Amino acid sequence: MSQKIPVAVLGATGSVGQRFIQLLENHPWFEVKEVAASERSAGKPYKEAVNWVQSTPIPESVKNLTVKNCEPGLESKVTFSGLDSSIAGEVETAFASKGYAVISNSKNHRMDKDVPLLVPEINPDHLQLVKYQKYNGGLIVTNPNCSTIGMVLALKPLADAFGLELVNVVTMQGLSGAGYPGVSSLDIIDNVIPFIGGEEPKMESEPLKILGEFDPTGIKNIDIKISAQCNRVGVIDGHTECVQVKLKKKASIEEVKKAWINFSAEPQKLKLPFAPENPIYYFEEEKYPQPRIHRNLDKGMAVATGRLREDKLFDYKFIVLSHNTIRGAAGGAILCGELMKAKGII
Repeated sequence: MSQKIPVAVLGATGSVGQRFIQLLENHPWFEVKEVAASERSAGKPYKEAVNWVQSTPIPESVKNLTVKNCEPGLESKVTFSGLDSSIAGEVETAFASKGYAVISNSKNHRMDKDVPLLVPEINPDHLQLVKYQKYNGGLIVTNPNCSTIGMVLALKPLADAFGLELVNVVTMQGLSGAGYPGVSSLDIIDNVIPFIGGEEPKMESEPLKILGEFDPTGIKNIDIKISAQCNRVGVIDGHTECVQVKLKKKASIEEVKKAWINFSAEPQKLKLPFAPENPIYYFEEEKYPQPRIHRNLDKGMAVATGRLREDKLFDYKFIVLSHNTIRGAAGGAILCGELMKAKGII
């Protein structure tokens, strides 16, 4: 591309907004030209408004940008939203209604019938939904919940090759998923918290839409049953999930592994900048995958699977690990934006 697309980050001072800014530094297609946040941050240089918690410095190109209000009037017509769900629904609708393209990590519009819930390797055809949105030339595209993304990437090859009937999942989710400052140290040290508000319903409902079939009137959900139990654990980044599946068609362990290892999709064919070379990696070592070792696999955009074995209640059980703030949040949304650019939508 001869010229980068100027983009704005909504909710730029929050933890997901910071990830957007970190990951978009030196992006070959997009350039952060504007940052927007709450009224208390508006008018300040970004470096003064933000409590930067990322492991790399604030990009030079962004740190002196003046924070703007989260309202239409921005020059950048493509926006990445890391807004808190308490305000995201209304703000994103306002932007889309004024002709902006909103690529959102927030939950508010995910289940709207005309809004794609997009994982580019799984359901790129769902982008057709934007043609049926009534936002005066604007649009909204969402990416799923962070814990959902890792699981559905592991389920997709199995659904295609063998069919799925039942899924049971128990998660051990990283602290960064709670945002900043997140969970109190007195709550999480020497402890596991067996509840994450709203997480289990999302994991049980979002995959049905993601794995469903496109229809102009709305996605036809896949017919499977999912049960989820979600736990917060003392890991900074990375969601580890223990998954059990019942397949519609019998498959050997080697056939399941082969389905994962050989899985490749449109982002890989298009060589999108944030696309992992391999969406799914399988590890034979019995103690893998582990978040500290594997969360940054393939730019933090791949999922790691392992410990595949037969199950006495279902057919198989295995472990899935994904980076919740890269693949599961900002990085996943950026990949959505790249696919939209490659498709000529933005």
